[in-house]
Amino acid sequence: MQNNEIKKVLICGLGALGLTYAEALNNYCELKILADKERIEKFRKYPPILNKKIVKLDYITPSDEYNPDLIIIATKNNGLESAINYIKNFVTPNCIIISLLNGISSEKRITERYPDSNVINSFYIGGSAIREKNEVTKLNGGKIIIPKSAETLEKFFKTCNIEYETTQDIVYAQWVKLGVNIVLNQLSAIYRQNVGQVKTNKDFLPLAKDLIKEIIMVAQTLKIKNFDNYEQDVLNSINLVANQGKTSMLQDVLAKRKTEVEIFSGEIINIAKKINIQTPVNKMVYNKIKEVEEAYL
Repeated sequence: MQNNEIKKVLICGLGALGLTYAEALNNYCELKILADKERIEKFRKYPPILNKKIVKLDYITPSDEYNPDLIIIATKNNGLESAINYIKNFVTPNCIIISLLNGISSEKRITERYPDSNVINSFYIGGSAIREKNEVTKLNGGKIIIPKSAETLEKFFKTCNIEYETTQDIVYAQWVKLGVNIVLNQLSAIYRQNVGQVKTNKDFLPLAKDLIKEIIMVAQTLKIKNFDNYEQDVLNSINLVANQGKTSMLQDVLAKRKTEVEIFSGEIINIAKKINIQTPVNKMVYNKIKEVEEAYL
């Protein structure tokens, strides 16, 4: 059961996405940023900067006391397990938890750890930002997609002027976002091109359609509903992304960071193995991303 009102918010993860929402919510609610002591010291020494302005925030550690109405997890996938551990002292049945991570499995992992928690499926789409060390430059705004039934969240987002959209089928919407990430993020990282460049690359559309076909096969075998217009929905969503932007995976590759390939093509490959489906195009793209990672000096 949801709270009637959200007044206290806890954010775990202060990358481009986490910082964007921390800055947006800072004046509307009681906001705390969750991190370990070492990271908090780093934030205080090198304060986060959004669009050239320092963002002043309150920080707490996993051992501190706080009773949030909403927990927002905005880490990368490789930080999810730490985030799940960090929020232990703050999870209650009435506290809403949303994960803005890419992929389709973070909510399941949170719920497995906290089976009595109030996890609401959601995701972020459409925005573009560039992060370099402690500085984030937001190129254009995105929005959070939530279920139509999440009335408490919707009321809160309206109050805080947070861009959002509701959907009757959040599971399908998450699969569309997965398709966008598998196509746009991964190919931009392989080609080392920004969004506009990769979309006009001559190999982009044929490869995108082959990747999407394999996603459809996997999803339909899992009996995920409403996939009749999936290919066009993914391509339409890709066209909404700002051409001047760099995908998060491209930024990871350029900074020689570990990518999220495991929850993109890696997720499709792993599911396909379990249901005995071949996904050669996703495997090819997965292997190319791994080769890029292995080439880091």
